[in-house]
Formats: sequence, C-alpha cells, structure tokens
Amino acid sequence: MARWPLAPVLAHRCGGALAPENTLAGLAAAAALGCGGVEFDVMLSGSGSPVLIHDETLERTTDGRGCVPETSDDRLRQLDAGRWFGEQFAGERIPMLDETARRCIALGLSANLEIKPSPGTDEVTGRVVANAAWSLWASADVPPLLSSFSVEALSAAAKAAPGLQRGLLVEQLPAGWLERCSSVGAVALHADARYLSHDAVLEVRGSGLRLAAYTVNDPVRARELFGWGVDCVITDRPDLVRAPDS
Repeated sequence: MARWPLAPVLAHRCGGALAPENTLAGLAAAAALGCGGVEFDVMLSGSGSPVLIHDETLERTTDGRGCVPETSDDRLRQLDAGRWFGEQFAGERIPMLDETARRCIALGLSANLEIKPSPGTDEVTGRVVANAAWSLWASADVPPLLSSFSVEALSAAAKAAPGLQRGLLVEQLPAGWLERCSSVGAVALHADARYLSHDAVLEVRGSGLRLAAYTVNDPVRARELFGWGVDCVITDRPDLVRAPDS
C-alpha cells in the first residue's frame, strides 16, 4: 500500500476559516499554526492559466464580476480577493499556481491540489494543472497530490504527469468506487466526513487505498476518524484540529 504522501492535517482552501480562501494569506496562516499541509482549488482562467479559486464565478470571493474561464490573467490580478473576508486582508489577490507553489515550498507545506474544471473543460484542466504541478514542484521534497470529483480530469492528469499521486473525490461512497479509483490510478479516496462510518473506513482501507476525510472542524470527530484509520483530515480549523501525535 502506498503511504499517505502529505501531512495528516490539511488546511482547507489554504487557510481554512482563518484567512480568505485560496489566497497566499491562507498559506501564511496555515504555516504560522504549524499545519504541515494545505488543500486548495485550481481552475483555468480565460488566459488558460491555472489559478486558485473555488467558484466558477468571481462575485463571492472577489470584487469582480463574471466567470473565471472568461476572465484574463491581467484582469484577475487586478481583483481584490481579501476584503470580503476582513479589512486586514484588503488587497489580497487571486494567486497563480506558480507563485503558490513557490510559497508552499518555501513554507514547507505539502499540498493537495483539487482540480476544479469549469463545465466542458475537464480534460484540458486536468492536463494543464498536472503538467504545471509536475514542473513547479520538481525540486520539492514532497510532491503535491492531485484530487478531483472529475474522473475525466484525473484521467488526463494521470496521462500528463503519471509521477504525481492522485485522489478521487466523492461525497458518499458511490457504487463502483473502487473501480473508479482504479480507472484513474488513484492512491486515495477523499470522502465527505459526514457520511463516513467505521465500517466504510475499514472497507476503503482494506481495499489498499488511502483515505482523506473532508471537512472536519471538530477535534473530537477528527480523533475518532484517525482512530478508525483515516489517513488525513481536511479542516477549516487548523488551529483546533491536530494530527494524532501532536
């Protein structure tokens, strides 16, 4: 069985609830807490570049309007992605993947990149993100792990960068989950913690896959999941949720 390649606790969307999501400020917050790793979302801009953002639209987390895949890099760099969260974060920008990689490596943060294709771009997003990640983390001690809900995106990522490990994202365990993981060469299943039972954890781990649980904000629940055999929890509260040996 392949070992879990990242830190056992990952800050959700860079810094969880402690900083504006998917920003460099979030990376700084996670590192300051001694959190060993982060999870963040990567989508393609209108210029075809991998950028950190969760929504296909800009309104919720920036002062811009419109769709990310229709917005150029130059325009994205002009947007404020921090003020919505708090005045102290005013001026925070949407990061490009290249600057995010440099910051993760400098801070010693392992990274889970969630590939977030906009509609109809699964294959190209998986390929571009995987190629970029392979190059950007080439010198890192711990390569990133690529995850996605999209089997097509993960399949493209596997072809583009077979040396990077992959995880399939699901909510509840679907029928045929093991076959779906096998089809993309996934080493891990990433599942919604709300639907995980002890038996489900044992079933996944017994299949030879690693298991990450999202989004776990209760330290008691995190300890229970680790006790059942979950390899990793993704949390909005890296200030509260700790690895079992911390």
